[in-house]
Amino acid sequence: MNILIIGSGGREHALAWKTAQSRRGVKLFIAPGNAGTAQVGTNVNVAVNDFEKLGIFAVENHIEMIIVGPEDPLVRGIYDYFKNTPNLQHIPVIGPSKEGAQLEGSKDFAKIFMKENNIPTAAYLSVTAEILDKGYAFLGTLKPPYVLKADGLAAGKGVLIIENLEDAREELRQMLDGKFGEASKKVVVEEHLSGIELSAFVITDGITYRLLPEAKDYKRIGEGDTGMNTGGMGAISPVPFANPSFMRKVEDRIIKPTIEGLRKQKIDYQGFIFFGLMNCNGDPYVIEYNARLGDPESEVILPRIREDMVELLMAVANKSLHTLRVSIEEQPVATVMLASGGYPGEYEKGKEITNLDKVSGSIVFHAGTKVQEGKILTNGGRVIAVSSRGNTVKEALALSYKNAALIDFDGKYYRKDIGFDLH
Repeated sequence: MNILIIGSGGREHALAWKTAQSRRGVKLFIAPGNAGTAQVGTNVNVAVNDFEKLGIFAVENHIEMIIVGPEDPLVRGIYDYFKNTPNLQHIPVIGPSKEGAQLEGSKDFAKIFMKENNIPTAAYLSVTAEILDKGYAFLGTLKPPYVLKADGLAAGKGVLIIENLEDAREELRQMLDGKFGEASKKVVVEEHLSGIELSAFVITDGITYRLLPEAKDYKRIGEGDTGMNTGGMGAISPVPFANPSFMRKVEDRIIKPTIEGLRKQKIDYQGFIFFGLMNCNGDPYVIEYNARLGDPESEVILPRIREDMVELLMAVANKSLHTLRVSIEEQPVATVMLASGGYPGEYEKGKEITNLDKVSGSIVFHAGTKVQEGKILTNGGRVIAVSSRGNTVKEALALSYKNAALIDFDGKYYRKDIGFDLH
């Protein structure tokens, strides 16, 4: 079976690694891929948003399924492009329609959706430049810290948490003035929820869903959750406080109403939904939706899924997910992300990565790498995710850290306290 995975990060390498294990005998292509995906399939030099070239490649290579990793092509409508192009519409695309991807692509759309479907989330006001005064007034009704979210995609940089009211008002003005370009022409001002975060995931065919393993990721660059936000510096799964009672609340109050809401609004959705949640004194609230799997969460949840990934995705495409169950490995998995020096600010690329051959007992997922003249080089801010299983989270982390210390490249940085809040 010929499958095309779209993307070039750690999530896509994890998807390729899992898909390659299928009993069906898979020929994998990854566009554009990285040095890790090249080890399990064939990289294709086509950009994720070049739908026309992706379509031509899919026809010429008899592609039978497309798995979309990142959010950008989903928000831009890759699902709709294939569905509405006569010679491509027979190829199932695993990912939501452009409208479905608005759950991630527009914070305002997501908030309205949650309100209409009685899904617990923080109080908010969507603000445009025309009603800036109302935004100022709403900020004045909230307790610090103040949360400002660019409505559109801002490459992970569009969420600000500010302690001081005057600073929050000034930041709101700057955001509406184009601080994050088009993404912040509208800003969602939100009450701050306090608690502990986790991520829940489902796969859905638009009719039913199956719960995947939950995870907790660590977004801050610095130890003790300090410093700037990143794409994620590590993750663990399962999450100790996500016990059956809490997860029942998540399913009943959040997941089921989300799936039902999509059906009710006749929104085409076949793929993954990522629920960014806050556990507030035992009650789950939605902080955000993502229309795809997370990264680095994929690197801990995919190794825990026992099912054949291709069988699962075919059931999504055929709308027969109700016929399958998803069973989960009990052993915890922990991942540690190795980043380039300077990330998430300015950093250099093209540093040679050595000692990958010395790693044992862990799975090495490539996030920002490339092959050049036979060498594996850094090609991004987050470079390598080292994932390990263990009988306990502590044991899994110890193995990941042992191998993280072995892998080497100039400027390598990683947090040494992933899971610190869960021991």
